This record gives sequence, C-alpha cells and structure tokens, in this order.
Amino acid sequence: MRTYRAALVALVIASGLGCGRKEGDTVAPAPPPVVRGATVQTLAAEDLPDLQEAVGTVRARNSAQLAARIPGSVSRVFVREGDRVGRGKVLVSIEAVESGAAAAGAVSGVEEAARALSEAQAQKNLANVTFDRYSRLFAEQAVTRQEYDTRKTEQEVAAQAVARAEARLAQARHGAQAAGAVAGYGRVVSPISGVVVSKQVEAGQTVFPGTPLMTVEGDEGFRLEVAAPESLLGKVRAGDQIGIAVEGAPETGRVSEVVPVVDPATRTFTVKVDLPSGRLRSGSYGKAFFKTGSRKGVSVPAAAVVQRSSLTSVWVVSPEGVARLRLVKPGRTQGGRVEILSGLAPGEKVVTAGIDKMVDGAKVQ
Repeated sequence: MRTYRAALVALVIASGLGCGRKEGDTVAPAPPPVVRGATVQTLAAEDLPDLQEAVGTVRARNSAQLAARIPGSVSRVFVREGDRVGRGKVLVSIEAVESGAAAAGAVSGVEEAARALSEAQAQKNLANVTFDRYSRLFAEQAVTRQEYDTRKTEQEVAAQAVARAEARLAQARHGAQAAGAVAGYGRVVSPISGVVVSKQVEAGQTVFPGTPLMTVEGDEGFRLEVAAPESLLGKVRAGDQIGIAVEGAPETGRVSEVVPVVDPATRTFTVKVDLPSGRLRSGSYGKAFFKTGSRKGVSVPAAAVVQRSSLTSVWVVSPEGVARLRLVKPGRTQGGRVEILSGLAPGEKVVTAGIDKMVDGAKVQ
C-alpha cells in the first residue's frame, strides 16, 4: 500500500512538470556584448628594418680616477659616495711629514739665496764706486796702472758674484715651487664637477704613490659603449642616429665616436653613443641596434599588445565586427611599435585603443 502511494505521488509531480513546457520550445541565446569607443586599425605590409644588435655598458663621458701622489697617512676624507662636488673641492687630506719638511727647507733656502744676492749686489756697488774713483786718479796719473787694473778686476768679479747669486736664487725658488707642489699633493682636490661614485680610502689609512683614492664622474652626460660586430666596421659613422634600449633613455641615440680597432679576441669594435643625463648611472646595461637592411612585415602600436604572463596577444576584429583575442609572436619594439613575427597578416583589423573594454566575442562598433 505504501509503495503504491509513493508511485502515485511521483507520477503526479512528473505530470505537473511536463505540463509547464510546450513541445518545440527552445531557449533564445543571449545577444553578444557591444563595445563602443574602441579604435580599430587595418594592418598593412610595411618596410621593417633588419637590425644588428650589440650590447654594451653605460659610462660617464667624463670621469676622474684620483690616486695618491705622495706617501703618507690619510688624515681626513671630506666626502662620501653619492656626494656632489665642485671643481677644486678638497676630497682627501694626506699627512706627509717628509714633504712638508722639504717644502719648509726650500722656503728657507730661498730666503738664504736672497740674502746672498743682497750681499753680492752691495759688493758690486762698492767695486763700481772704487773703480770710478781709481779711473779719475789714473787719468790724473795719481795711481799706477797696476792699481787701476786691480780695481777693474774687482769690479768684474763683483759683477760675476751677483750673477751667480741671482742664479742660486732662481734655483732656490724653483726648488721651493717644486717642494710646495709636492707638499700640495697632500690636499687631493676634484679636477671636475660631478658625483663621487666610489671611495677606496678611509681616515688613518697609509697610502703610497698610485694608491686609488676615489672616482668622480662628471656632469657632462653619459654614453653607451657597445661592442659592434666586425662586419659593421666602415658602415657606422659618427653622427648616425641609431636605435637603443637603455632604461631611462630615449629610443634613439647619436653615435659620437667609432673606435676603428677590432679586438682580435671578440672580433668586435667599440661604438660610443651619446645619451642624455636623465636617470642614467654608469654600469647600466644597454643595447644598440644597427640597421643592415629592410624587409616586408607588419607591426602594431605598443598600446595594442596584451601581455599576460609570458603570452602576448592582440585583439583582432573579424569582418563581421566580432573581437577575438589572438596569440602572436612579437619581435623588436622600435619607435613605439612592436613587430609581429607571426599570428597576424596584412589586411586584418586590430584594436589599438580601448583594449580595456574588450571582451572575447564582443561586437565592436
């Protein structure tokens, strides 16, 4: 009896559900979303440059590596790494007792030579006066010829003594100047205006001639120095505008120097490309791209590229106006455009602006 009732209830429920839908009824699909305000561009074949890539390093155009010129002990370091300094700014003070004593002795030598010259000049003046008096007496035949010749010789000897004293004074002054210059090497000053990028000494350290002290990079800008392949020798010239890839720099640079010497180990030569100061720092990595020819291809604006993880895609609009996200293989980026190596063909339409509005399968109007 219970089994019969349960079966009856199930039959009634099934009959009620079946009566709610008529035979032949179907559910209408939802209309596709519509995207308005997007910019669509039709691709066309264009001449794309064939580029030869060369890697290099950013360096300051003007750099000063300072080293000790006298032995001594570093008494004080006036700057730290990152400090900006002007030309003539004292960076390091080196205490050198020997050079200081030599400079003081040289000054004393100048003073002694000056006194000796004064004495010689006084003797010469006396010899001149005496010779003049004996000349008058000799004319009056009041003195002998021998006395006259003796006074004349004394005058000549006094003149030679003055000349020797003048020479010794000049020599002493040059020696004092040299000793003063050597003593001045204890004050290490910056030869250029710029930034201290490295410091190799601290106060109390003993240094010798040639010991590195610090490096200052000038404010005259930077340049990218790349190792270009030997095949480009003679094809790259100063003044050429080339593409570069350096963080914080524009996409193009001007070749300032070409070093026409090939390294036999790497078969490359050095090309220097001027860069603006900006946010660049020495040692940064960079690339330069040298044009070697051209070929047909397609490219899209960099704003049209969708980057998700390691996948690169673009929104392609079909002839019916439906947007689909398509995977592509990108090439180099140059002048704000990305070369597409595969995945797109001339004549296709891509979304170049408003990609944040796009939905797969949306109708683009």
